[in-house]
Amino acid sequence: MKKKVLFSLKSPYREQLDVIGYRFGHGEKSLAIVGAMRGNEVQQMYVCSRMIQELKKLEADGAIAENTEILIIPCVNYYSMNIGKRFWAMDNTDINRMFPGYDMGETTQRIADGIFQKIKDYQYGIQMASFYQSGNFLPHVKMMDTGFTDPNFMKQFGFQFALIRKPRPYDTTTLNYNWQIWETKAFSVYTNATDTIDEPSAEEAVNAILRFMNSAGLISVRIHSGYHTEILQESQTKQIQSEAGGLFVSLVKIGQRVQRGDLLGKIIHPFDGELISEIRTPVSGTVYFEYSSPLINEKTVCFKIIR
Repeated sequence: MKKKVLFSLKSPYREQLDVIGYRFGHGEKSLAIVGAMRGNEVQQMYVCSRMIQELKKLEADGAIAENTEILIIPCVNYYSMNIGKRFWAMDNTDINRMFPGYDMGETTQRIADGIFQKIKDYQYGIQMASFYQSGNFLPHVKMMDTGFTDPNFMKQFGFQFALIRKPRPYDTTTLNYNWQIWETKAFSVYTNATDTIDEPSAEEAVNAILRFMNSAGLISVRIHSGYHTEILQESQTKQIQSEAGGLFVSLVKIGQRVQRGDLLGKIIHPFDGELISEIRTPVSGTVYFEYSSPLINEKTVCFKIIR
């Protein structure tokens, strides 16, 4: 393993930002894994730290394929992580909306450019992603439908579900999209949590990434084959929004099968405890996202169902 500073940015207020990368093996640029780009992505950073420990053991055992280089970047934005802020601490911009970056631009554009120049030439790319809202996901893998990457590659992770997302205009500045434009086979891996550590889903993500690496011939390891992955278009999922604001109580768990009309949750008045609204599913399927904050606003996505 080689630990190296990939990008540095001086600050007038504190120590300079040093983005650290951990390299394993040597030769062709085979796989890059990027963790936390937002300040609340603790779980995403944790999964990367777990991957570093796994690869250290595999490297010591000679289980990394010849002519193979693997790079892991656990955290890009620890400035914001240190103060508990999701986006860039100085101007509230999102690094994952700045790719491919610009080396003469605003601060987060420069960070995005500095990172992208180091990872754009890898054959495969995995981003440990998070949702913009507070909530829990059923662990899964997602890719942008740019026409470059074969969706069947997602089966190699062995997750229960894999989703294909049709890019929208704001997706064109994300890491996943730009990786693919530069001809990297790119995937986003989602686990159960974001700002907390969820050990079971972290373990599932680590095993899924090892499974993918093994299938791609990057490492040699004995590991369970996982699920027979069902590949779906993101349009096949149903978002369910709250009809009112108040205290949110979920009555289901992610991964649970539900039938049309089932009660998923309720919203109660925060002062007197009276029921304000019931949240029922208009479709049958599997719950793969559950809102987790105790307070909810009207028209907030509180559940997502895979139909």
